[in-house]
Amino acid sequence: MHRVSGFPPIAAVDARALILGSLPSVASVQAHQYYGHPRNAFWPIMGALFGFDAELDYEARCHQLRSQQVAVWDVASQAERPGSLDADIRRESVQPNPLDELLVRCPGISHVFFNGGAAATLFRRHHRGDAAIARLPATRLPSTSPAHASLRFEQKLQAWAVVRNVLQ
Repeated sequence: MHRVSGFPPIAAVDARALILGSLPSVASVQAHQYYGHPRNAFWPIMGALFGFDAELDYEARCHQLRSQQVAVWDVASQAERPGSLDADIRRESVQPNPLDELLVRCPGISHVFFNGGAAATLFRRHHRGDAAIARLPATRLPSTSPAHASLRFEQKLQAWAVVRNVLQ
C-alpha cells in the first residue's frame, strides 16, 4: 500500500476562503503541485473566476489565489491509497492536517469549501470536534477531478462561482 503525503497550504495571512481537497493525486505528487493532473479543472476554474491565465507557472497561480484571499489545503496530511481515487483511501490510515493551526495563522477565514464529496466526508470524520473550524459555514462543491466526469466544465464553473461570490 502506498503512503501519500500532502503539501503545505497555499495561504496568505489575510485569507478569507479555504478550499479543502482530500489528498493529492499521484499526478499531483509527481508534479509537486496541488491539482497537478493536466485534466483537473481546478486551475481553469480558479483562472476563470479570478481573471488569471490557468497556464501560468505554478507559483504564479498560487500567488493569484493568495492575492484573492483564497487558501488551499487538504483535509488529510497523509494516508494510504493505492492510486489516485479518493474511494481507495484507507480510512484508518488518515492523518488529518491541523486545520485549527491554519485558522490561527489565517484568522479571517470565514468559509470552507470542499472540493468534492470525499473531502467533505474526511472533514466530518476527522474535524467534527474542532470547534474553530466546525463553526464556519461550509459548502460542498463538485469535484474538479477528471474522475468526476458527470458534470461538464461549464457546470462545475457555475457551481464554483460561489467561492468568488463569498469573497465579494
